[in-house]
Amino acid sequence: MVQETPPTPDDEPFIDLASDTFFMSQAMRQAQKAYLAEEVPVGAVIVQNGAIVARSHNQVEMLRDATAHAEMLALTQAQESMGDWRLTDCDLYVTKEPCPMCAGAIVHCRIRRVIFGCGDAKGGAAGGFINLLQQPTLNHFSEVTPGVLEEDSKLLLKTFFHEARSKKKAGMD
Repeated sequence: MVQETPPTPDDEPFIDLASDTFFMSQAMRQAQKAYLAEEVPVGAVIVQNGAIVARSHNQVEMLRDATAHAEMLALTQAQESMGDWRLTDCDLYVTKEPCPMCAGAIVHCRIRRVIFGCGDAKGGAAGGFINLLQQPTLNHFSEVTPGVLEEDSKLLLKTFFHEARSKKKAGMD
């Protein structure tokens, strides 16, 4: 009979770099870039076979383009890097639940799985307001995993909008 050795305090914890938390933390880094650029702080990364193939953040104000959401820019980047518009074996990590525009693009690109930080009850299209990602009448659906690093995502968004309201109010005085 073999007896297992109990763990000791010196044992290092195993860090799974392919975990949802790791990839969402990479999306959070992109959201921080958006925040520093005074954009709504949403970041996204696209992963294929455990490797990031695209990363982006909101650039609506900088590009003066209402479609320049983090998800849209990351989808375009992934398609270019992979040489195909079909992203069937890719997963999208995004810090905030995708809007209907982004969800439509996600379905058309055939993203396998969408993992997001905080939900959006008023405008989210991954189950918050509506669920386009799993609409049975569409030609594709994505698996959805909500709530990864949710509190971090919420805090960054709340901070951004609080600061934006404060700046607007200060300008009105």
